[in-house]
Amino acid sequence: MTGHDGVPGASGHVREATGGRLVLLGNAIVDLVMRVPALPERGGDILSQDTTLTTGGGFNVLTAARRLGLPAVYAGAHGTGPFGDRVRADLAREGVEVPLDPVAEEDTGFCVAFVDGGGERTFATSLGAEARLTEAHARAVLAALRPGDLVQISGYGLAYPVNGPVLASLVARLPEHTRVFLDPGPLADQIPEEVLEPVLARCDWVSCNQREGRLLTGRDDAREAAAALAARLGPRTGVLLRADADGCWLVPPGGEPAHLPGRRVTAVDSNGAGDAHTGAFLALLGHGLDLSSAVEGANAAAAFAVTRHGPATGPTAGELLDLLDGEPLAARLSPALGR
Repeated sequence: MTGHDGVPGASGHVREATGGRLVLLGNAIVDLVMRVPALPERGGDILSQDTTLTTGGGFNVLTAARRLGLPAVYAGAHGTGPFGDRVRADLAREGVEVPLDPVAEEDTGFCVAFVDGGGERTFATSLGAEARLTEAHARAVLAALRPGDLVQISGYGLAYPVNGPVLASLVARLPEHTRVFLDPGPLADQIPEEVLEPVLARCDWVSCNQREGRLLTGRDDAREAAAALAARLGPRTGVLLRADADGCWLVPPGGEPAHLPGRRVTAVDSNGAGDAHTGAFLALLGHGLDLSSAVEGANAAAAFAVTRHGPATGPTAGELLDLLDGEPLAARLSPALGR
């Protein structure tokens, strides 16, 4: 079957919403974002033009989904201290449920993000309580799951020495009524094979950018990387390969690669664009949209995000539809978004 834009396997009708939630098994941390004209040379120094302290990491995916109306749960670990307090307060402000108790005597970690004059970002991360998952955490997550939940996993967590084995074991025990989404992240090549392979075997979707696709497949070309990753995963798993301003390559489960173009905008900050894409895709899929509409909507959400400063800049339903005003995609998304 061919849906919008000739995507094999992507049906063109709007399905019933699943009624599920986004359950994030990633890491919500604090981002120290410094805007600089350029990165300093080795051993050098540079003055920041602007500095902000925000909640980031998996928080960006959760907010992107929540702003498009999907219920969300942060099922990762969080600490006891000022950073943990900030993360919990921001999650509560966005309406995200937090079912796990804080980790005692350790604060949530943080990330220093440098955003240069071209909008590109470079990171350094200090781990905290979010990197201390236990089997007790895993059992609590399994007990909290509901039919139809969309479980999202970050490669950051899989690369952490403590979290990786716990998450791999947890994913293997997820009930069949849940759908599993993996964003391998920039540490994709640092995830131990014994952790990554069982997670890939259970995934319904893998979403990555072009660099991450190259790490996983050895292919530089976006289409070739998407096809190679789909072949590695098998016919039951779909692939999204994000290509920045060029949009996204979609490989539906058992289908062929199809290109869904991006939108031309003036980027001011690419920090969080991939998270906005992931959160929007999950929200639109959770609302019952067909694959093509969900990916096109995610492309638009990511384009909106890079025109705003900050890591958690995914659009609300109203902002997304305003961006798409007059386009056929707006008419397809509007009923699912309750507009």
